[in-house]
Amino acid sequence: MIVSLTRINELAKKARETGLTNAEKVEQQVLREDYLREIRGQVENTVTGLTVLDPLGNDVTPEKVRHEKSLLN
Repeated sequence: MIVSLTRINELAKKARETGLTNAEKVEQQVLREDYLREIRGQVENTVTGLTVLDPLGNDVTPEKVRHEKSLLN
């Protein structure tokens, strides 16, 4: 689980119930950006790890994914 998610949820709940201070709003925005960066990284790792095969077993992985894989190796 992503560590900052608990704090993001705490701040969201407080925002709904009582509102946030300016410092908390800044913290919330930074945490959200970090969270999105981490999720995007996970998705990118998943996609670049894929190999697409057609019904005959031929590799038909899109060139863009192959290029990204080559950059990681």
